[in-house]
Amino acid sequence: MTTAQLTSRDRLVATLNHTEPDRVPIDFGATAVTGIHVSCVAALRDYYGLEKRPVRVHEPFQMLGVVDEDLRAAMGLDVIGVFPRNTMFGFPAERWKEWSFNGLDVLVPGDFKVTTDANGDTLIYPEGDTTVPPSGRMPRGGYFFDSIIRQEPFDEERLNPEDNMEEFKAITDEDVAYIVESVRTVGETGLGVIASFGGTALGDIALVPAPFLRHPKGIRDVTEWYVSTSSRQDYIHKIFERQCEVALGNLERIHDAIGECIQAVFLCGTDFGTQTSAFCSVKTFRSLYFPYYKQMCDWIHAHTAWKIFKHSCGAVSKFVPSFIEAGIDILNPVQCSAAGMEPEELKSVFGKQIVFWGGGVDTQKVLPFGTPAQVREQVLRRCQVFAPGGGFVFNTIHNVQAKTPVENIIAMLDAVHDFNGRR
Repeated sequence: MTTAQLTSRDRLVATLNHTEPDRVPIDFGATAVTGIHVSCVAALRDYYGLEKRPVRVHEPFQMLGVVDEDLRAAMGLDVIGVFPRNTMFGFPAERWKEWSFNGLDVLVPGDFKVTTDANGDTLIYPEGDTTVPPSGRMPRGGYFFDSIIRQEPFDEERLNPEDNMEEFKAITDEDVAYIVESVRTVGETGLGVIASFGGTALGDIALVPAPFLRHPKGIRDVTEWYVSTSSRQDYIHKIFERQCEVALGNLERIHDAIGECIQAVFLCGTDFGTQTSAFCSVKTFRSLYFPYYKQMCDWIHAHTAWKIFKHSCGAVSKFVPSFIEAGIDILNPVQCSAAGMEPEELKSVFGKQIVFWGGGVDTQKVLPFGTPAQVREQVLRRCQVFAPGGGFVFNTIHNVQAKTPVENIIAMLDAVHDFNGRR
């Protein structure tokens, strides 16, 4: 197949199958961990001279902006996402309205309901219900929300795993219809598609506080949850067992509705690594998490052609063999600055077994604080390491954060396109 015949979807399929495509596929905005802060989306629209209009905030928790068709084309992107109907705060991304965000006019969903406290912090409410306690806080002058921990007192002897299961339910007809329409719409673009259906994340710490629920029950304090993964493993197993059962039923129903119209599915965003170490041992991972990952991955691989995307920040190289054994096809964000995450070693050891989706440039130092020349140098080096033989989708290491200089973002994109032009 010649370069002219290869579509963006073809490129994604090729790289996911470890067949070297004509160029490295590029993703920005297709998932909640490969996105761009709304302020940077607005800056990019200005840079490219696109129509002046407020950017939609599709993920208000991290304040990620929608990368519309005109901007996708200007940036030269190859991947588009399908998102759940509801946001992290439990309301649908629809009925858009204007909101002034640090002096920038943006569009937010209609049920995006906020108040300001005495400190000037912005408080947001689950399901847009201002009669219940707020579930998120953005500090004055901040750029994203943090969950407010709403842990209710509990009796150690009467802990009920069902309380931590209230958000995991059989998918509704309305949600299936939403997914079908979303898949149909993105399918018309010719881009590669990754879908985030929700309900398959095992203990994702961003989800544990349940900012989408009015009155969350069970263990919802972040510290208490981490303690529970060691001291209350029977409790966690019961949650994961039931969650996995529900997830498998939902995946079957979704696949019946959409078939093979997507190329990848977001499985889970649970982080297992820190900057220098890990949140648990490999032994704990294999006893507490692995059985449920494997059940879900086995079902997906047995019944679909979808590739499975797993997000985990930090130093996770020691977990990668278990990820692969569980059936995970894609690792994100590939945090190369963490201990043991050297790009050359990752590609050499695991490059034929797992796809690296991310790792293209450091978002802690180089992209936000480096010069355009430094950004370009790192991007070209990462492409040279990760691209050969396929198995590499270009993205930053997690989302592009607020206040990242637009000239650095452009230097990054130009470097990837220049690398692709040399191939």
